[in-house]
Amino acid sequence: MASHQPGVLLGPPPAARFLTFGLRVDVPPKRVEATLRSLRVGAHVTLGLGAPLLRVLGKAVDGLHDFHAVSAPGVAFPSTQGAVWACVDGADAGQALQHARALTASLDACFRLDEDVAAFTFASGKDLTGYEDGTENPKAEKAVEAALVAGPGPLAGSSFVAVQRWVHALAHFESLAAKERDHIVGRHRATNEELTDAPPSAHVKRAAQESYRPHAFMRRRSMPWGDVDSHGLYFVAFGRSLSAFERVLRRMAGLDDGVVDGLLRFSRPVTGGAYWCPPVAGERLVLGGLEQASAAEATPRRRR
Repeated sequence: MASHQPGVLLGPPPAARFLTFGLRVDVPPKRVEATLRSLRVGAHVTLGLGAPLLRVLGKAVDGLHDFHAVSAPGVAFPSTQGAVWACVDGADAGQALQHARALTASLDACFRLDEDVAAFTFASGKDLTGYEDGTENPKAEKAVEAALVAGPGPLAGSSFVAVQRWVHALAHFESLAAKERDHIVGRHRATNEELTDAPPSAHVKRAAQESYRPHAFMRRRSMPWGDVDSHGLYFVAFGRSLSAFERVLRRMAGLDDGVVDGLLRFSRPVTGGAYWCPPVAGERLVLGGLEQASAAEATPRRRR
């Protein structure tokens, strides 16, 4: 019996690798689809399919499209859409690497690895800034409602995911006064209490999911990543559609009211992708939600 991929509703693991794959040139679509259908994804892998992949297969998923880039004065949220995305979990960094190597080998005949980001849990779930991440995540039944497509129907149990890799300027952030840092986030760093006097640009006000009509709830599973030179947050948000994420992103960019999210004072996203996470039966992807695309949706792959 098909069910959702376990990682959609789980909290962040101790260690993970976020992998983005592109399609190799001139691989026959039938071979690509056969690779996906034979792929084994255990409980340590959460895998999403991108619209570029489905276009090559002549297929589509209702509600899936390429990541929409967003721009505004002083703001750039880029699209670096991939064909396949995966979060590979591990009890430690070594195990996450081994699982990532195994998945990459399984996909290697049809897909090239374009990005590999090593991530980790910090201070029991905090961002590298020291602020708690995902405070407003829906839980229990509300998490299921926010993250999974409800049945009946071919998409039941599946999920959509939006991902971005954010790069922090931590030295600049730490140079600010404590009150100024709190006002950027909208919470007190030590207590995690929401500030009543936070400015309209505070992140909690820009991204408050319950303030939208209808509510823009998502199930976040973001994690810190990086080394001494480059570091930040790998943002991951699962939803029953991409609309909640897209509404929040527009508001963060100030497209609704001209107020830009305070996070942009010290951090910026350098990637952006949107994917469909099909349900699974055992360790196999259930691809019944794939539909035959119209001629306009199915775009042949260009030779390089």
